[in-house]
Amino acid sequence: MNSSFKPFAPALLLMTLLAGCGDKPAAGPGAAMPPPEVDVITVGRGNVTLTQDLPGRLQAYRTAQVRARVEGVIEKRLFVEGSDVRAGAPLFQIDAHTYKATAASAEADVAIARQTVERYKPLLPVKAVSQQEYDLAVARVKQTEAVLARAQEDLANARVPAAISGHIGRALVSEGTLVGKGEATLLATIEQIDPIYVNFTQPGADLLRLRQAIRSGKYKHAESARVELILEDGTVYPNTGKIFFTDMAVDPTTGSVSLRAEFANPQHDLLPGMFARIRFPEAIQDNAIRVPQRAVQSGPQGQFVMIVGEESKAVPVPVKTGGMAGGDFVIADGLKGGEQLIVNGLQKARPGTVVKAVPWDKSAPLIAGKPAEPSAKPAAKADHVR
Repeated sequence: MNSSFKPFAPALLLMTLLAGCGDKPAAGPGAAMPPPEVDVITVGRGNVTLTQDLPGRLQAYRTAQVRARVEGVIEKRLFVEGSDVRAGAPLFQIDAHTYKATAASAEADVAIARQTVERYKPLLPVKAVSQQEYDLAVARVKQTEAVLARAQEDLANARVPAAISGHIGRALVSEGTLVGKGEATLLATIEQIDPIYVNFTQPGADLLRLRQAIRSGKYKHAESARVELILEDGTVYPNTGKIFFTDMAVDPTTGSVSLRAEFANPQHDLLPGMFARIRFPEAIQDNAIRVPQRAVQSGPQGQFVMIVGEESKAVPVPVKTGGMAGGDFVIADGLKGGEQLIVNGLQKARPGTVVKAVPWDKSAPLIAGKPAEPSAKPAAKADHVR
């Protein structure tokens, strides 16, 4: 009796499972997903100040070499290596016993010479001493005074002072070292680093191209001489500087013009020898479009940006860059203004993908994923004009 029902059991079980799932929608990879959010800005036009970034190296404002002016053995170092010292502060003590004895002897000679002159003065009118004897006594005073002055100077130089105020490095000699024998031994170096210099060069060809653009009316001259310093980690140094030195000639070996900028350095964050980039204004361009660097990508066909087009789809647009404005690119061709430009979330904005555009908050960090690196070399560069 039971065997007659066995063939129908699998079919009945399948019908029961299908009945239980019939009212639920199918879920899987094909289910609809919300469009990804991208940060956008509306492209606009306006006057922009073209800038140029050039590599430079920091140099101390002043440098003084501390040298031994007298011969002797270093008895003691009187400063802390790597500290700040003031002009005139003692740095080294050289054994001064010999110089003290010499100075004392010279003082005695001066006293005797002066006493001789004082004795001769009343005797000269009565011809008890000759004029020649008196003149020789006076000359002797001057001679001994000169010897005393030299002895006192040597004694003072045994205590080596700082020539300038600044940051002193490590001592180049140690206690017990004989210095000053036949040469002015280098003992240490002091560098004044507040303010501090930045030396950099500018291609002469760029300078010529910029001047021609200004003469033609394409650009206007930028009057500001204030410059920014971009540190090695990409951050902008908080204190602005000024350009105060520009060569009038192009170096024939490099084809560049040498420039120097000066920056305040109260916290001594900047040190001589460091590399940095100088960013300075070159010219003003009217009715220009500037976009963040992160928005410009590079591909096999050149530079392009992504915009939010019709039906909220991401659309690539080829562009050409024509300079820099601070950390932004100036767009020479490709954008007209009014476009919704994607600046964040580019890794999700594939061509043709539907996206949700939200206004870009500059203070917010980048979303996960790193956008493609922009082109570091714009189509045209301009140069600083004094």
